[in-house]
Amino acid sequence: MGDILFLSHRIPFPPDRGDKIRSFNLLKHLSKRHRIHLVAFADDARDLKQKSALTRYTASRSIVWRDQSRFVSVVQSIFQNRPASVTAFSSDSARQAIDDVMGRHMIDTIFVFSGQMAQYLPPQPRQRVIMDFVDMDSAKFAAYAQSSRGVTRWMMQREASLLFQFERAVAAKVDASLFVSEAEADLFRTRTGSKAVHVVENGIDTDYFDPTTIFKQVEATEALLVFTGQMDYRPNIEAVEWFVETIFPHVRLQYPKVKFAIVGRNPTDAVKALGKTAGVIVTGEVADVRGWLAAASVVVAPLRLARGVQNKVLEAMAMARPVVASGPAAEGIDHGDTVLVGHTVGEFADSVIGLLRDPDRAMALGKSARQQVKSRYGWSARLAVLDSLLAQPRPTDRKPGAGR
Repeated sequence: MGDILFLSHRIPFPPDRGDKIRSFNLLKHLSKRHRIHLVAFADDARDLKQKSALTRYTASRSIVWRDQSRFVSVVQSIFQNRPASVTAFSSDSARQAIDDVMGRHMIDTIFVFSGQMAQYLPPQPRQRVIMDFVDMDSAKFAAYAQSSRGVTRWMMQREASLLFQFERAVAAKVDASLFVSEAEADLFRTRTGSKAVHVVENGIDTDYFDPTTIFKQVEATEALLVFTGQMDYRPNIEAVEWFVETIFPHVRLQYPKVKFAIVGRNPTDAVKALGKTAGVIVTGEVADVRGWLAAASVVVAPLRLARGVQNKVLEAMAMARPVVASGPAAEGIDHGDTVLVGHTVGEFADSVIGLLRDPDRAMALGKSARQQVKSRYGWSARLAVLDSLLAQPRPTDRKPGAGR
């Protein structure tokens, strides 16, 4: 059995944000039965120091520094007629590192994490190729276009169109396309006609996200609402802006002393400005999000644009916290009615107020949420489908006319 070349658009360690949580657990799972050769990008200087932490999971590691600006990526994409989100990850150094691995090792499978890395696939791969799209990014940019204007709207429409063509072409040359939810998989099948589409849901480490474990506590003297996430990511920015501007005022009318904490790294100027609103706290990066989750009276996930499974919701559920989520944020999760869903400003505000008013119900809902996560979202169970995919014959082993 040959080795696996694992390509990732961001170094999968530490697993402290959504994409890195998924890529790390995929890598960890695959490393139990296979030798892994990792080629990944880093765009944070601190991540360059994490290379040694992956030694136990990988036979070799090549981490490529990525500092290309968004402006340069957009300009290149226009001249090359390619998606900007793909040109942003175009690198001669990465290509050289991949060629080196392919030349020195017997690679049986290429595992590609995130669509940006599919540009490094051979034109006609002889290896088995598993492509983890996670979400259908072209649909995300199409949604961005609908809420944008002028030049930005044109750019988003262009990106959506080019990215769709790219995704469809990639799916035609790989052996399996993975998505994080059945909704995303169905969308991809419908729009591209691709057949070899599989669902690999996100999981959660319920031993780490456990309210009974030891972590730094956060003191909350008043009722506390919490949102967690990467705060330079557009859907998260729009979520907290919408919550502060439209929902939080309704809650404050009933509970004037309630606080809303926006917890996450790299808050933009727009997010920092929300901290000037009465009752709003913008923490920036925190060492351990569990303290804030444990202190929350209610965890909110008011995302208006969300694709797939939201790790922030699973983490809150695992910490036995009551959660109120928007329809899009809850859509990809089998929460078993342990998450309250607010489709409108009124529904969302009423759900939050109801939980603040009834602490016993909030506690019971949180306990049920943790049990649901433990029974439904353990990583081992979620990733079992990978083992069956890797057990299938390699393309070169198939008889003529069998499969693609």
